[in-house]
Amino acid sequence: MPNLGLPELLVLLFIVVLLFGVGKLPQLGKGIGEGIRNFKQAVKDGGQDSDKKEPPTGNGSGNGPSAPK
Repeated sequence: MPNLGLPELLVLLFIVVLLFGVGKLPQLGKGIGEGIRNFKQAVKDGGQDSDKKEPPTGNGSGNGPSAPK
């Protein structure tokens, strides 16, 4: 893979500015940063989704069969 020098990076930056505009660059950077952060967190957690919670027990309506009297 060829090395990217300063001229190549400047051309890439110019193309990005043309495509997205100056106003969208902060949002684009934020999105890329969040994606990288989420990827690193997923790798660190071993691929397990940390947002998942234990599934509720029962049918969730609260009107299930009661214990016999």
